[in-house]
Amino acid sequence: MLTIANDTTPPGLGEPLNLILSADSDAAVLVHSASNGGFLNYMLSTNLGEECLGQHLGAYQLANLGDGKGDVPQVQELRWNFGNPYVGTCQETLDGGLHLRYWIQNNTGAYFLASSIEKPASEYHDIPPDGYNIGRDEIVGNLTGTYIPPRTVSSSSTFQGTTSYANYTYQTSVQYVSGLLQNSSSALRVSHHPPKRHLMLTTHAVGVNHNQTVAVNGYPAIDGLVAVLTVKVTSSPKATTTGRAPLSKESSVGFLGSALAIVLLSVFLLV
Repeated sequence: MLTIANDTTPPGLGEPLNLILSADSDAAVLVHSASNGGFLNYMLSTNLGEECLGQHLGAYQLANLGDGKGDVPQVQELRWNFGNPYVGTCQETLDGGLHLRYWIQNNTGAYFLASSIEKPASEYHDIPPDGYNIGRDEIVGNLTGTYIPPRTVSSSSTFQGTTSYANYTYQTSVQYVSGLLQNSSSALRVSHHPPKRHLMLTTHAVGVNHNQTVAVNGYPAIDGLVAVLTVKVTSSPKATTTGRAPLSKESSVGFLGSALAIVLLSVFLLV
């Protein structure tokens, strides 16, 4: 399960889809929205937000989720917001850190995430040693309130914890699974070939992007494990007499945050 990255050397390298938001999660979490407890609100509960002022500066990647849609572009990229949901992702764009790309499987509604930590923009957002495994484990750790030391998880590892944002509380149960990725500096990629009458899916081995620098201490670039997240909404805002949920503290200052982001970006562009 590798993405298809653009402009790699050699061509055709990809990045691991190393987290899955299971379709067994509550329906609200699977909705692609920042409202009503949707996926983007869930991500904000762990300080991952949409890109700085909604502007994507990097290359889009493709992935084939085996749902008959073939190679499709990422929905978008989320970046670590340093606890600031309005302008924090601008800092990650410059300084590097935790980020992910994601895709939604057409036939199940599950989310497939390619996560990693990255170097600053001044170093072209390259992936540091063990950066794919660390990115995955940081997300799991942040969602469950657990510190996960490098290279300590296995296919029997499980974690559980809660996060909250905008008056929604999420309980995340995590199971690490093997068999979807390889413990290697290469992995399998699904290819879809539509002949006249039948859909054919084949797999072939390709290299992991940045594999020569991500592999560390004799370990390959990826450990072959995927973290599967099953998420339940355990509390949500109560509707008022108007039928609307009350605004959260985060929502009520959203306009101010957006205005501040525009001012900061303008200053940055003038410097």
